[in-house]
Amino acid sequence: MDIAFNEEHEELRRSVRRFLEDRSDEQAVRRTMDTDQGYEEDVWKQMAEQMGLQGLIVPAEHGGAGLGAVEMMVVLEEMGRALLCAPYLSTAVLAASALSEAGSASAQGELLPGIADGSTIATVALVDEGAGWGVADVTMKATPAGDGWTLSGTKKYVLDGHTAQLLLVAARTEEGLQLFRVDAGATGLERAGLPTLDQTRKLANVTFSNTPAQKIGVDGDLTEALERAVAVTLVGLAAEQVGGAQRCLEMSTTYAKERLQFGRPIGSFQAIKHKCADMLVAVEFAKSAAYNAGFRAAEGDPGLAEAVHMAKSYCSEAYFRAANDNIQIHGGMGFTWEHPAHLYFKRAESSSQLFGTPLHHREKLAARVGIS
Repeated sequence: MDIAFNEEHEELRRSVRRFLEDRSDEQAVRRTMDTDQGYEEDVWKQMAEQMGLQGLIVPAEHGGAGLGAVEMMVVLEEMGRALLCAPYLSTAVLAASALSEAGSASAQGELLPGIADGSTIATVALVDEGAGWGVADVTMKATPAGDGWTLSGTKKYVLDGHTAQLLLVAARTEEGLQLFRVDAGATGLERAGLPTLDQTRKLANVTFSNTPAQKIGVDGDLTEALERAVAVTLVGLAAEQVGGAQRCLEMSTTYAKERLQFGRPIGSFQAIKHKCADMLVAVEFAKSAAYNAGFRAAEGDPGLAEAVHMAKSYCSEAYFRAANDNIQIHGGMGFTWEHPAHLYFKRAESSSQLFGTPLHHREKLAARVGIS
């Protein structure tokens, strides 16, 4: 497998970076993260209409660009670098992937165009109360009710669950795991935003009380299909972590060259020099892990699951280390809330927990390769 970005990928990276430098600088991030909504509507609209980012992996027949995991990875790496506050991971990656992998043809035709043009904020409610992050851990049951279904129970840590207009809910029926559609105004639906360490990413708990739902999945058990959708999302999250870690490395090395102590740049001191070198190694290894998973996803490689577990585990720890060392290198100034190093540290910690901790993914990897 050839892991190499072509000129089109690099041009996509440059155009997204230019856009985010203009619309997601530190002031914009701080302004947006303090809102309940968690994103700026005009920025979201520009992303869709001018950049076509929401429809990046949506098939062309449903209004998208029909691109794949590699292009998605390039975009999310830049978004992670800029700490973009937007429901992109939930809508354009997780929900779009769930519909593409598990949705019926009619559901795809009805729902994917709205995601692609930016008019629909969507998310997937996966994790049940008291259950793990794995698709196989879903316990919520759907109950037949007339011509439709009802759902009862609580879904935890739903990305942008308090603002999404469209909720895709994983629940069990007699035929196995299925995918259901619940609209934001459905009866018996309660959504509560969660106080989070990382204010740049919004999470919510969503409670269903005999809430009407529409079955939109293809027939049969959708466990494998939804696992593929989550795998694609983890590729995107790993790329986002790489982007954040790379930015922490850049901030650290720039400061180490500029900050003088005893008449010398602090980067000339062994302790700082070693921290920067170790950070560089960790970031480069993280890139290798994330890119390996992304290119495997693009090619439909059977080893994708193992690559995803490895990427999520390593990228989580590399990002946290880079964010932590970035604060240390900046000294007392780095510990203040006014410094952007704090924003990356909190994003790094929250991202390491999202969709399972590094330990969770190492255990899954060990089980898959038969050493546990």
